[in-house]
Order: sequence, then C-alpha cells, then structure tokens
Amino acid sequence: MAKTEIRVGGLGGQGVILCGIIIGKAASIYDKKHATLIQAFGPEARGSACSAQVTVADKPIGYPYVKNPDILVVMSPDAYTQFIPQLKPNGMLLYESELITADQKLPAGVKALGIPATRFAEELGRRLVLNIVMAGFFTGVTDLLSFSSVEKAVLDSVPRGTEDLNMRALRKGYEYGCQLVGKGN
Repeated sequence: MAKTEIRVGGLGGQGVILCGIIIGKAASIYDKKHATLIQAFGPEARGSACSAQVTVADKPIGYPYVKNPDILVVMSPDAYTQFIPQLKPNGMLLYESELITADQKLPAGVKALGIPATRFAEELGRRLVLNIVMAGFFTGVTDLLSFSSVEKAVLDSVPRGTEDLNMRALRKGYEYGCQLVGKGN
C-alpha cells in the first residue's frame, strides 16, 4: 500500500466525521501507519452536507486533501451525487444501500458494495450507530486496516456507556462486509 485516499460523505448527524476519525485513528495509532484527516461541514448543525477526507499511507503524507478518492463511503443520496464523479477509476464505492441507489454512471472498474447500515443500526437499538456499522463494513471489505485496530479506535472514540452497542454495530458491519466479499472473519 503506497497511499490510499478515502472520502466519507453524508449528512450532519450521521456520524460522518467520527467514521473518518475512527479510520484515521485505527491506521495511525493502532496499525502504525500514517494518516491525515480533513473535515467539512455545512452551515447547519444537523442535516446538512458533511464529509471527511482521510489519507492512509506507509510513509509520511505531504498533502492531506483528497481530490480523487480510492475509496468512497457515502451515507446519503446527496453525498453520493456530489462525490461519485470524483471516485478514481478502479476505486471502491461503499454505500448505504437503503438510502442510495447506485445508478449514476460509475467510473470504469469501480467495485460498488452496499450495506443497509441504517436498518442494521435500528435493529441494534440506535440509529446513531450507522457510522460504526459503516466503519465495520469498510474494515471487512477493504483489508486496509486490521479489525483489532478499528475495534480499539472505536472504543477510544465513543462515549462511555455506549461501548457494547458500538462493538455490536462494528461487528455487524464487519461480518456483513466479510460475507459480501466471501472471506472468513
């Protein structure tokens, strides 16, 4: 792995930034890689567009901005519409399958994988953990980070008292991702 650029997009309130933080923290602190994070918010606190740009590399990163991500993680239709044209050919699209229809023309060779993350989060008891389901899914399908590093990053990032719920959400997304790509977890 030379350098992997990731964009996570969605709406304020979906935990987009936390998802990016967890990916970056897992890479830099627990997997001993280099990582950068840039975050962007709309003017409103909840419901507006928001995104996180994460770069993960084996060597120091000189430029932190993501222009054409290798991996695009989207949790809202608006984020999908806004960011899909930027996805690199042969990249990977990870999307919330019950909110987004991946019907827009994808760049050549893109591997698109969907997960009903919101439904899974609701089944676990809190819609708010859809970002953790997505982080688990990301981990299960990309092989960029170890599951144990992401698990530690989640435990280090979520509010006290929510660890069990968040671990169940992480495992749900991870297991779904592993099953989707046909690997044992």
